[in-house]
Amino acid sequence: MKNSLIYMLFLGTLSFNSAQADNFIVLKQITDKPMLLKSGSYAGNYYVPSTLSTINWGYLPNKDSKPILTVPSGSTVTFDTVSHEGLLEDQGRDAEKYFKSKGVKSDYILDEAKMITKSNLKHDYFKDGPHIITGPVAIQHAMPGDVLKVEVIKVEPRVPYGVISSRHGKGALAGELPRTPASPNPTVEDPSSFGNVSIFTPIEKNAKGEYEGVIKTESGKSIRFPLYPFMGTMGVAPNTSESVNSIPPSIYGGNIDINELGAGSTVYYPVQVPGALFYTGDSHFVQGDGEVSLTALEGSARATLKFTLLKAGKDRFPGKEIKQPLAENEEFWITPGLDVDLDEAMKKSTREAIAFLGNEFGIDEATAYAYLSAATDFQVSQVVDRTKGIHAMIRKADFKEFTKEDKKN
Repeated sequence: MKNSLIYMLFLGTLSFNSAQADNFIVLKQITDKPMLLKSGSYAGNYYVPSTLSTINWGYLPNKDSKPILTVPSGSTVTFDTVSHEGLLEDQGRDAEKYFKSKGVKSDYILDEAKMITKSNLKHDYFKDGPHIITGPVAIQHAMPGDVLKVEVIKVEPRVPYGVISSRHGKGALAGELPRTPASPNPTVEDPSSFGNVSIFTPIEKNAKGEYEGVIKTESGKSIRFPLYPFMGTMGVAPNTSESVNSIPPSIYGGNIDINELGAGSTVYYPVQVPGALFYTGDSHFVQGDGEVSLTALEGSARATLKFTLLKAGKDRFPGKEIKQPLAENEEFWITPGLDVDLDEAMKKSTREAIAFLGNEFGIDEATAYAYLSAATDFQVSQVVDRTKGIHAMIRKADFKEFTKEDKKN
């Protein structure tokens, strides 16, 4: 047990390779207000920063939320988001102190992260969700019954490091890990009293010039793994006036944590309220299926997204009917299933996949069910967000014989 605790301490105090970081260009805030950019690399895009007036900590927008920006359909919007990891109470709620303790120079710590943790913005570690949510952005003329198409153009790490955390009572092995003891009355003044484990994880370029995550082990050797950045949380506002915790995903999207939703993917959301009120946050540099320890490699990212409003009864979209998020990329259609029970999530994903094949191609239920059993992988999105997720990966190449004329009208 003693050796385990020493190793946990080692993991929590890994230092930063400043030589590697010197080659990384930190993506600093472009402007402090939402606006249309007229110059620079993102000229023509709308821009949304993360400021005290554009974020919610631990909660999603609801139908009563006021948009911070309104854009027409067809707009591309760049969001500068801030990861909650390194900012939470069990990490001291002091971004500058936390990251400096890992060897990060002040210039490589986002000003927004420093500002959030030094502010009086309320956040209850035990009650609120952890995520810093940026938005909402309204889409002109969006109404309930419409579909919001969100194309992920790019997700760029803003800083050359992230954090992977395991917390008591959470994760796939809740009650088993972490093994570090927790105080019955933990305080932000003594972050170690929470007994949680956060592993600071730099990203470095490999011999091919590609960034990868780097976890040092007790032996001094490192585990190196490729990145695939995506936004863990994207969605539209639910039709409620109640507070909406940022942890569980639902039919409006939210913290859906599907690791296929990086650059080149598209997600379709059923609009719940006028304006749609889109939001994002919880950026992941990479995540394994299941997200078993509780978090992915989480770090602040800049997300560039294109919004297209599809009007009910007029515009076409995959599956012809969107009652919950539906995603696609170049190779697959992706149908999520969400439930507190993983078995039920599996059933829901399967039903969604069958319905999709029926609506899109006119395939009967028995045939669709057989095809899915033979040729479709069902992946565990995550098991850590209260509401668990399974998603089907329906391979597009299998339907090359189905031309537009063959599809069921």
